[in-house]
Amino acid sequence: MLSIDWRSPAAYGHTKHIPAAGFAWEYLRRNDEYRREFRTMALAEGPNGRDLETFAARWGLRFPVRSRRAA
Repeated sequence: MLSIDWRSPAAYGHTKHIPAAGFAWEYLRRNDEYRREFRTMALAEGPNGRDLETFAARWGLRFPVRSRRAA
């Protein structure tokens, strides 16, 4: 359960200054179904690529491509 008081306007003051993706994340992270599915994926031992693609497509997620070289 989130500790934020969703009824308090002060709790959302920061949303005036975040990009659309940040606002979408604020909405998505409060979705109980998303949180359950994410927890299931996180606890899975090495979820396969297809499962990850399905999860990302279901929730409209996009992940930046990581460099294969060490920084």
